[in-house]
Amino acid sequence: MSRAANDVWPVVHAERRRLVADLRDLPIAQWRTPSLCPGWDVHDVLAHLVDTARTGRLMFVRELVRARFSFDRANDVGVARERRADPQDTVRALDAVVPLTRTPPANLATRLVEAFVHGEDIRRSLGLVGTYPPDAVADALAYQLRTPVSFGGGRERAAGLRLVDTATGRAWGEAGADAVEGAGIDLLLAVSGRPVPAERLTGSGAARLLDAAG
Repeated sequence: MSRAANDVWPVVHAERRRLVADLRDLPIAQWRTPSLCPGWDVHDVLAHLVDTARTGRLMFVRELVRARFSFDRANDVGVARERRADPQDTVRALDAVVPLTRTPPANLATRLVEAFVHGEDIRRSLGLVGTYPPDAVADALAYQLRTPVSFGGGRERAAGLRLVDTATGRAWGEAGADAVEGAGIDLLLAVSGRPVPAERLTGSGAARLLDAAG
């Protein structure tokens, strides 16, 4: 196993365990709460996390072909496959896949992006507070900043801005550009197209990034 994998998978497994713990006693009425991920409720997002944890390279390619190369269609099929009638059965399904290290043919940083962004898609919608390892969040943000929106990243949303992660001190973008300062998790969500409360981001470029995030 490569050093990158040794860095990534323990974080992903820990995030899966934390999400299981957060959702184990969630009241049934809250499972249909709309998540931050457009078009999905919190149960859909959880089912997606189960599906992607089970999906390796060959299965990913096979399912994408079946979906006529539509990522959205493939994701919807995966959600339908893994979403149980009883949401707690879906929680137990995530618990069962915690130790898996399957991944589609993509940079391993995508596993960090998925764990953090979808974790917050669920938690923020439910009023839950998540804590994430700052350095790993910064790595996920760095990946999103160099990946086009069309491939699930956020490069265009942050174009012409200088992002500063107040949790780690890391910065991206040219010196002198309009700055956006905030905790890495908030920057990651905004770059990934998720709404972030305006008071969480500061700087001359904050309004522009918030508008781009929608």
